Amino acid sequence: MSGPDGAVARAVLAGGARPDDPVIALDHDARLLRRRRLVAGDGTAFLVDLAQTTGVAAGDAFALADGRRVAVAAAEEPLIEVRGAALARLAWHIGNRHAPCQVDGDRLLIRRDKVLRQMLDGLGASLRDVTAPFDPEGGAYGTGRVMGHSHGHDHDHGNAHDHDHGHDHAHDHPHAHDHDHDPAHG
Repeated sequence: MSGPDGAVARAVLAGGARPDDPVIALDHDARLLRRRRLVAGDGTAFLVDLAQTTGVAAGDAFALADGRRVAVAAAEEPLIEVRGAALARLAWHIGNRHAPCQVDGDRLLIRRDKVLRQMLDGLGASLRDVTAPFDPEGGAYGTGRVMGHSHGHDHDHGNAHDHDHGHDHAHDHPHAHDHDHDPAHG
């Protein structure tokens, strides 16, 4: 199976875009792909058929089987620009909600989100709607994109905020009650 003109991309060339290549502008979510039909701005249609799900970045190129390349550009997206005197604190709160965030000098960029906007406003941030390419930080472990993540424990972000850290521990209390710990739940 291939694109309408028979073009198939089975590889991505990191930083491989050339000035005369046709360009495909993809938003942040669309730049994470394995298999998808795409059409560049000049009408070049092709099928991306990669061995595994891959995050591509602006400046990369899809290598078509016939030798052509299609350059990747970051499409503009509706974002919130976050500024404030305590930018590190604001970034911490954004990260604590596992929200993608682009660090850009003296500002942060996040996707437009009513709940995050309300939280950041309450923390004293200066907020402004912008439209710009979105290139958030990758995962903390150098893996680039975070597609759902795992770091050794399960999350429940309800009010009780309970984590299972995969280890056994004893409880000593001066009163009698049972702490039955299922080994599968720590």
